[in-house]
Amino acid sequence: MIARAVRGWVERLGAVWVEAQLIEINRRSGTRTIFLTLRDKLAEVSVSATVSPITLDSAGPLAEGATVVARIKPTFFESSGRFVFSCDAITPIGEGRLLARLEQTKRLLQAEGLFAPALKKSLPFLPRAVGLVTGAGSAAERDVVENARRRWPAVRIITRYALVQGPQACEQIIAAVEQLDRHPEVDVIVIARGGGSVEDLLPFSDEGLIRAVAACRTPVVSAIGHESDSPILDLVADHRASTPTDAAKRIVPDVADEAARVAQARQRMIQAVSGLVGRQQEFLNSLRSRPVLLDPAGSFARRYEQLADLRHRSDRAIGSTIERESALVGHQLARVRAMSPQATLERGYSILLDQQGTAVRSVNQVTSEDDLLAQLADGQLMIKVLELRPRGEG
Repeated sequence: MIARAVRGWVERLGAVWVEAQLIEINRRSGTRTIFLTLRDKLAEVSVSATVSPITLDSAGPLAEGATVVARIKPTFFESSGRFVFSCDAITPIGEGRLLARLEQTKRLLQAEGLFAPALKKSLPFLPRAVGLVTGAGSAAERDVVENARRRWPAVRIITRYALVQGPQACEQIIAAVEQLDRHPEVDVIVIARGGGSVEDLLPFSDEGLIRAVAACRTPVVSAIGHESDSPILDLVADHRASTPTDAAKRIVPDVADEAARVAQARQRMIQAVSGLVGRQQEFLNSLRSRPVLLDPAGSFARRYEQLADLRHRSDRAIGSTIERESALVGHQLARVRAMSPQATLERGYSILLDQQGTAVRSVNQVTSEDDLLAQLADGQLMIKVLELRPRGEG
């Protein structure tokens, strides 16, 4: 009976508007119901309320930690004795409204692809000049300049001052960024400011500034606030620094570290060259220990012996060949001489030639009183035919 009475009283209460901090948004898979955890700042009481996706989306982008005004209606279940709250309207207020608007702007720019990693430009190793956009006389300027010069004393910093909060801040920051982007020697631009509230950092989430930074040809480093601060500029910048001091560490190298690296590189090169020279010296020593290099003329002596042997063999071969050929020529000469007419003449024979120089082989070729030429071994005789005696007569 008590539970039923409580239920009737709660149902007659109806919906109430409450101001609370949105602690958690729990979207459970498999159901369209979303659970919100709301905390009353004054009473220090937290409750869980259900809300439909349509109701939540109509409030715009909501981030956990935002302050909202929600209309909730309590319901009491008799069986379990539990209160259940349902929310049918929710609206961000104050900082929560501001965060919701920033979240909406962030989603719009992200949908255009301005935060894509492919658009990020790498920082130069050692820029010719560093462009700095910051407030005049600010702690952020001092942190960037002092830390950058401590790391690299010769760094050149070109500063453009601008308001960093207030209604005129966006216009001045955009003008400073565009001016530095056109500077021929500026290789990196740093936008720096110290910490502050969400309202103070609003200029660095302005859509105009975000688009101006996205259009820069020069790499841009965002150094806004502290580690926990995250304006939209951090997403579009080519590099995000957690603090202005961190930005100084990113834009220039540390001269001490680089000197140490150079010393290490020199030492490694010396070791490499020494090792190479040592290996080549060992190779040369190995070559010098070879017999041909210990006594270069030794091979010539062996070649001289081989050449002398070859000459001796050649002389013997040529002498033998000449002897054989000489003997052959002698035999051929003897045969020729044995068959020559001169040899016949030397044996007492002669050759008779008539007046035409024709050899006389028969008595029928001449007549009495013919003049003949007798060819002897040692000369010639002119003879006259006195008488012809054919063979078989007298």
